[in-house]
Amino acid sequence: MFIAILYFTLSEIVIPNVRSSSTQAAESDPTDVNHLVFGIASTGKSWPKRKDYVKLWWNKNIKGCVFVDNLPPEQNDSDDFAPPLCVSEDTSKFLYTYKRGLRSAIRVARVVKEIVGLNNHSNVRWYVFGDDDTVFFPENLVKTLSKYDHRLWYYVGAYSENYEGSYAFGFGMAFGGGGFAISASLANVLYEVFDSCIERYSHLYGSDARVFSCISELGVGLTYEPGFHQVDLSGNIFGLLAAHPLSLLLSLHHLDLVEPIFPQMTTSKSVQHLFEAASVDSQRILQRTVCYDKQSSRTISVSWGYAVQIFQNNELLPDILRVQETFKPWRKNLPYAGIYTFSTTRIHPDPCERPAIFYLNNVSSDKDSIISNYTKSFRDCSNDTISLKNLEVVKVVAKKLELDTKQLQSPRRQCCDVLQSNSGQNEEAFSKDSSYDSLFSDDDVEGDQATTSMPFFSCGMNF
Repeated sequence: MFIAILYFTLSEIVIPNVRSSSTQAAESDPTDVNHLVFGIASTGKSWPKRKDYVKLWWNKNIKGCVFVDNLPPEQNDSDDFAPPLCVSEDTSKFLYTYKRGLRSAIRVARVVKEIVGLNNHSNVRWYVFGDDDTVFFPENLVKTLSKYDHRLWYYVGAYSENYEGSYAFGFGMAFGGGGFAISASLANVLYEVFDSCIERYSHLYGSDARVFSCISELGVGLTYEPGFHQVDLSGNIFGLLAAHPLSLLLSLHHLDLVEPIFPQMTTSKSVQHLFEAASVDSQRILQRTVCYDKQSSRTISVSWGYAVQIFQNNELLPDILRVQETFKPWRKNLPYAGIYTFSTTRIHPDPCERPAIFYLNNVSSDKDSIISNYTKSFRDCSNDTISLKNLEVVKVVAKKLELDTKQLQSPRRQCCDVLQSNSGQNEEAFSKDSSYDSLFSDDDVEGDQATTSMPFFSCGMNF
């Protein structure tokens, strides 16, 4: 007796080319925010408390809907900065058997079907999904998704930072709170089969597990994009943000469950402060570069638009790039609670042995460059050098970051030089190369300060 396994090759479906030349030309246009449709999951109870998160990134050019179980009692329809609300369809006919879960997971999962039914237009290329406390960066989403052909089937997202969660639900599942995107071609097919599919998965806990399962049945796997952040962490997430991966920041989640990301600010104010920088240079936000100050023998790590860290010694680049464990596990009593899905390093128990931190104060721009200023966080350490004690402000000078498709497909960490400040001992400036071509350029001169672009092999220690 034997079993024969037959492999079937998926043949291309040939569709007669009856589209007009104008339609074909439109499809060749670069992807922009008008090609995206957002489906946001909320409730009538949580929306009044969470809508300010969405209003940070939503604008009148964005299409989509916030799906609620019922309309909040005091809904202001005249708010131009808030998205429209859609009442979800009845899901009582669907079975939910997970004992300790919430059957609202079915309603949230069906957002992927209902949004397609409302917005099945020819110019939609991507559907993006998240929660009402998911903070998106739309310009970066557009840029990132432009790497992919929307006419093909794509399921783009990221798993949890928490190993326990990713292990339990699968590293192939995009976590819904961090946000995920589905190409329109895949979404249209998913729309047709979704209701019958989720009937087979009544035993699952969450909405994202149902979406993942039904997409898996269509033969599509996760395209991982590390710029989506579920933020299954607690406490101070400085380490996560300051060591952002080499990709554009796409989303942040659970910000009302962690400490404010800027000190001495409320959560809402701190997120707004980050968006003030993102509005000036969205693609550069949280992008990290490391400078080596040869004159003072110290290392400077710039996480643009957020913070600058100054180490008092020359640190090896791979050591700097690890995520500092400033945070605590999402759930403390689980077997793998302290294990994460990225490389981490423990912070020194003595604050004076840690790098000095300078947080973003303000950002300004002119026709040639963008200047961001970072102010030192309180630090009273006797072992600090005189120059570090006197240093109160760090100024970062950069050109606006405009990555092309090739640079997105093959990302590289940018380089920086340390410049001597003209304003005394309380300020230093760092010039960041804004393009790969500049790595091979001659000396640049700005005012009476000369700065030399670092060679392409010297984005780390080179002395």
